[in-house]
Amino acid sequence: MAQEIKASLSNLSTSAQKARLVVDLVRGKKVVDALGILSLTPNKAAEPVRKLLYSAMSNAEENFGVSRDDLVVYKIYADEAPTRKWRSFGARGRFKPQLRRSSHVTVVLREIE
Repeated sequence: MAQEIKASLSNLSTSAQKARLVVDLVRGKKVVDALGILSLTPNKAAEPVRKLLYSAMSNAEENFGVSRDDLVVYKIYADEAPTRKWRSFGARGRFKPQLRRSSHVTVVLREIE
């Protein structure tokens, strides 16, 4: 069975819905190609996801001795993290809540057989 290398990012200050748009771009691709795609993607969530992917790739090289050319993004997903509820007051004394959403991103790399 192939080796699985995992890395995760907690409390990314972008909503899970927006992070999934970036994550879906690289699922199933080679790691080197995925890093190239993420470096050219203009979304706010692309930079933290790129750093996470690079970290997972470095972990695979250092800890498991796997070449970066043999790695593929096996699984990558963005889950919801706790939502911060911010206060804002509207007209006539009404309360207008602002929801500051965040997400957890997890990447699993696998060696090509």
